[in-house]
Amino acid sequence: MDQLRELIVGRPRIVYRVRDEDVPVLSVRDGGGSSAGETSSKKWRSALKVTGLKTWVVQPSRGKVCVFLKVETDAGIHGWGEAYALTGREHALERLVRDLGAYLIDRDPFAIKHFTHTIWRDVSIKRGGFDFYCAVSGLEIALWDVVGKALKAPVYNLLGGPCRGPIRIYGQPSGEGSLADRARNTVERGYRALKFDPFPGPWQAIVEREVEDTAAERVRTVREAVGPNVEILIEVHRRLAPMHAVRVAQAIEQYKPMWFEEPTPAENLEATAYVRRKINIPVVAGEALYTKHDFRNCFEKGAADIINPDVCNVGGILELKEVGAMAEAYTVAVAPHGNNSTTVGLAASLHAAAVMPNFLIMEYPMSWEETANQIARNPLKVVDGHIALTDEPGLGIELDEAALERFPYRGGRERKLPSPADEHP
Repeated sequence: MDQLRELIVGRPRIVYRVRDEDVPVLSVRDGGGSSAGETSSKKWRSALKVTGLKTWVVQPSRGKVCVFLKVETDAGIHGWGEAYALTGREHALERLVRDLGAYLIDRDPFAIKHFTHTIWRDVSIKRGGFDFYCAVSGLEIALWDVVGKALKAPVYNLLGGPCRGPIRIYGQPSGEGSLADRARNTVERGYRALKFDPFPGPWQAIVEREVEDTAAERVRTVREAVGPNVEILIEVHRRLAPMHAVRVAQAIEQYKPMWFEEPTPAENLEATAYVRRKINIPVVAGEALYTKHDFRNCFEKGAADIINPDVCNVGGILELKEVGAMAEAYTVAVAPHGNNSTTVGLAASLHAAAVMPNFLIMEYPMSWEETANQIARNPLKVVDGHIALTDEPGLGIELDEAALERFPYRGGRERKLPSPADEHP
């Protein structure tokens, strides 16, 4: 049986019962107690201090390039993080992670909220931006991993405790063959929901009728391939002008899609709200919105039935939870984005999703699964379209540094830019 001891703190007398081995995690600095009416000089801090930061830019043989990081402490406890990376920005993002992470050295890893706020307020001077929030998200996730390990608790238990058991996920068409074949492959692996982008060509706002017709035909193909009991989720990637988005949504409504994701540019939430009012399919927004301030505009404009923030760019685990709480007040569901947040980001999303009463479903990056199984010592497992919550402390996932080194950055995947003659209409 674990030995317990009592810690007596200040006046009035407060007693905490804790395990002996847990006592060093929290300590009290600066002086003795205080009588009633006096201001105590005691200041709480953890017994830990951040001592180092490592980063990796990982490029698998297939799938996106990822940026992972590891925060180290003087107690030997470490935390893993992941920052959302985009083509052409991988090394710049890694450098930004290092530069912002330098501000963590000698700081208390328990002071997570204070760090993310002050790095925005006092270093970024209240100027955010995509890359800044990606870097901060990765660092924030790693700090939660440290804290959970220090307290010997899963992160979700530090956020209010789970609201559900295994987390429902969706995949993408997978494997080889036609679109119908790949959709069936995913269903045969136990998934009951899958997402795909049915639109051909570049992400243009103004498109020809052929693009609309092709998209509708592909939705029909997938519905017929998977049958009526599998959810199909339609990805639009923020591409269309409202007139096209409305026409396509009306054409595919008969195939009963679960949602219509980001039909119009994220910079124009008024357009997204207009589309939502005109169609009978739930509208998703949020993958390209960052922090609760962007989501406030989304909610106030009535632009979404469902939001899909990404833990690796929205600001981290706590920011995702806070955005979810805002959504709850607007009766908006939360479906965390995950195709660009792999392994560590996936684990972080699970912890945030677990504590949300308004959680709906979460994305699983199937194209990264093979690599995840190689770089993680204890990779997350999908069973019947769900991932179980871990009982392990922290995020519950550990990466293998030697395995990370086996996937060095090789220059990324350059996108081919069209010439003016390639543009249509």
